[in-house]
Amino acid sequence: MQHVATTSEAPEVKSADPTIGLALGAGGARGLSHIIVLEALDELGVRPSIIAGSSMGAIIGSGYAAGMSGKEIRDYSLNLADNRNLVLNRLWGLRPASMRDALGGFRLGQFNLERILAAFLPEQIPEKFEQLSVPLLTVSTDYYGQAELVSRSGDLRLAVSASAAIPALFRPVTINGRLMIDGGIFNPVPYDHIQQDADIIIGVDVVGGPVGHVSQMPNRIDSLFGASQLMMQSNIALKLKLGAPDIFLRPNVNEFRVLDFLKARQILEAAESLRDPFKRELDAKITARARH
Repeated sequence: MQHVATTSEAPEVKSADPTIGLALGAGGARGLSHIIVLEALDELGVRPSIIAGSSMGAIIGSGYAAGMSGKEIRDYSLNLADNRNLVLNRLWGLRPASMRDALGGFRLGQFNLERILAAFLPEQIPEKFEQLSVPLLTVSTDYYGQAELVSRSGDLRLAVSASAAIPALFRPVTINGRLMIDGGIFNPVPYDHIQQDADIIIGVDVVGGPVGHVSQMPNRIDSLFGASQLMMQSNIALKLKLGAPDIFLRPNVNEFRVLDFLKARQILEAAESLRDPFKRELDAKITARARH
């Protein structure tokens, strides 16, 4: 069964095909590898009927849900990664009275992600969930409520900011009077929230884990992020035992760090090897479901 997209734009969905649910996980810059999955879907002529995103997965997922193709998201990401002056100019343009006030100060953990994303998100991403072409849900963590918050309507950019507010880097984002932090803390790959909403569920894990030799003592920041990775991987392992998605992908991007956004090309190259196996697996599952 062949599915062929004729252009780089979002392909036409074939009504006879089983519905697809896509869950894009947390992982900072490693989440740029989600783009390979989106491009593979476009090449198959398949469009998800629902998308769930956590942290970087919420950012990438919002662009795809807005109607951008995988290639368009790739081009947009590489344009930023390859142009440091453009990035610096946009950061400089954030300042009201001073850049320090605009970003929330230069102390680690106090950067204002809402303002940063407002400067860098593609213009195709709308203000409201209701304006998306594909239903999207985002996951964030209620810091004091000790629970996850699933957002499906209302202020999209606020919800995406909350979902991506990595502790120790960005200050919490307030939603309905509650302080929200990175959704990956509670739900790194939120496929469980869409398992009843589509025929075939795809989960993409880009959390990774600490990399190095046993003789290498990690610094304070690496220790912090490494511990978070281990915690999230434990969460994912338990979820997989309780119920796995139909397709579960782990791009080969473990060597990259959370903030390696300027290494976008290398991240995409490292993840490229999953493209064809994923396409074959999804095509086989679509064919099998279509026969029933």
